[in-house]
Amino acid sequence: MTVIAVANQKGGVGKTTTAINLGTALAATGKRVLIVDLDPQGNASTGLGIHRANRAKSSYEVLIGEVSVSDAAIATAVPKLDIVPATVDLSGAEIELVDYEERTHRLDHALEETADRWDVVLIDCPPSLGLLTINAMVAADSLLVPLQCEFFALEGLSQLLSTVERIRSRFNPGLAILGVALTMYDRRNRLTEQVSSDVRAVLGNVVFDTVIPRNVRLSEAPSHGVPALIYDYRCSGSEAYMALARELIGRLPPAKPAIAA
Repeated sequence: MTVIAVANQKGGVGKTTTAINLGTALAATGKRVLIVDLDPQGNASTGLGIHRANRAKSSYEVLIGEVSVSDAAIATAVPKLDIVPATVDLSGAEIELVDYEERTHRLDHALEETADRWDVVLIDCPPSLGLLTINAMVAADSLLVPLQCEFFALEGLSQLLSTVERIRSRFNPGLAILGVALTMYDRRNRLTEQVSSDVRAVLGNVVFDTVIPRNVRLSEAPSHGVPALIYDYRCSGSEAYMALARELIGRLPPAKPAIAA
């Protein structure tokens, strides 16, 4: 099981959209995918059509140890794609977890119990670098960073990379950056092109070749409770996420062969 944290401390960069649509694209290739909604706003849950009345078992209960990941996971309308939903209770979790032992490893231990059920786990992180995001980074094998093509992008990225280094040194030495995905790309905007060039100059091959365009269908899909790949699989945004999924699969470590009995 490969665990990928989708993180950026800046809000509105496309984390949830990326988690939902990458999860859908990966599931379409036959992979068993789980999305863990770790954002108190619960947008990934809403975007996959999980009504608040159906979130009795959520990522909050997983973190405090009341339920297992398997018990909290809900099947979505997308075949092979499950989600552990989020509720507003998560907003108080960072304060509550301070009193727990190994408070930075709560999600890691919970996911270890279900290592054979899914092939890929995508953790949709909140727009902050608090205890919830740290739990995600400690549990993750790698990090996927959606980065909006705008002026302050590189400044925020440097803060995130600094946090990753601290997580590596203290908790998770194996944490790697799987890639940076440029989002909300607008070829008509010269600033977009400049930011893209600057990011690629600094990070090189860490940046995915695929860019996610500004696309109205990507924005509309969550209000219908489905990923854009189902809402309109032919739109430019859906096509971009399918291409990004192919790139991501190429960067994943090869699956280990089953051991013969």
